[in-house]
Amino acid sequence: MHLLAEHNQVLWVNYHASRTPTASSSDMLYMAKKLGQVASGLKNPRPNLHVLTPLVVPLPSSDVAKKLNRALLIKQVRRALRKVGKGPVQFWTFTPDVGYLLGAFEEEKVIYYCVDDHSQFTGYDVDQVLAEEEDLCRRSDLVITTSMALQEAKKGFNENTVLIPHGVDYAHFSKALDESTVEAPELQGIPHPRIGFFGLLRDWVDLDMVAAVAKRRPTWQFVMVGDATFDLSTYRSPNIHFLGRKPYDSLPGYCKGFDIGIIPFKINDLTLAVNPIKLREYLAAGLPVVSTPLPEVAIFQHHVGLANSADEFESAIERFLSEDAGELVKERSAAMSSETWPAIVDRIGHQLQR
Repeated sequence: MHLLAEHNQVLWVNYHASRTPTASSSDMLYMAKKLGQVASGLKNPRPNLHVLTPLVVPLPSSDVAKKLNRALLIKQVRRALRKVGKGPVQFWTFTPDVGYLLGAFEEEKVIYYCVDDHSQFTGYDVDQVLAEEEDLCRRSDLVITTSMALQEAKKGFNENTVLIPHGVDYAHFSKALDESTVEAPELQGIPHPRIGFFGLLRDWVDLDMVAAVAKRRPTWQFVMVGDATFDLSTYRSPNIHFLGRKPYDSLPGYCKGFDIGIIPFKINDLTLAVNPIKLREYLAAGLPVVSTPLPEVAIFQHHVGLANSADEFESAIERFLSEDAGELVKERSAAMSSETWPAIVDRIGHQLQR
């Protein structure tokens, strides 16, 4: 969206009605945060990029709520579009449950950017999501999928379905190799070797496996950067460090202090369709990567150790720690230099012009 905003007016609608909230403290905090964003109105964080968090009712299975949300969203988005400026509208969506809005903004193009198997997220109604997603795919001018599994699942609904993997902010993450980049201060009290992770800590991350390896190897330090929506107390130990969420700008400093990047995802229907952006970010930073055998990760197996179990995860980490990195650091980073977000935007642009 930042790149598209260089030549377009972008209105990002911070939609949050795909899942019915629970009574958990994390959901309560999330709703409070969203209500604060709703109250703050339309934001303009950088030139040409506008962010709207609309007031909606998060009850996706309710027909009444859906009708109400349609009326609420159309009114709020149209008002925001008037403030953004006149011109042709393209409707891009990353969520499959907004088909009821198509046609409301006289859009010239509809693009469904499918980055996950949404039906497999915890708390989502599988049948409802799949039905809404099929309808959206059939009504879209272009369906972009980011993994082979997603491409296979969606191509039958729309002949204009393309596989375009994620890009990487190469200039940003390759800063980890720059001598002028300072290691994140929070790492300085943590000894090497540091096995690092950054991203969302959700139910698809196999912390049981991480904890098992950490217990076997008390001198290895596992550094987990990212916020969690569940209790981490059972996983805390002297060599597992949960540092919480960090600003995007600080991530090269963490990469600089890591010895290895890990992707310890559970293997299930959700993760088999995932193309983890962190893979390319780790590699751009020159880090070797140890991951569970996700299909999109296996493509880069020359730079990645694939592991099905705690035993294999431990062995892969040990192998990378014992290697003479030498030129491999630069080789890993260079392999990502052509997989940038500008290159991805160019590919999407060519597809839209067809």
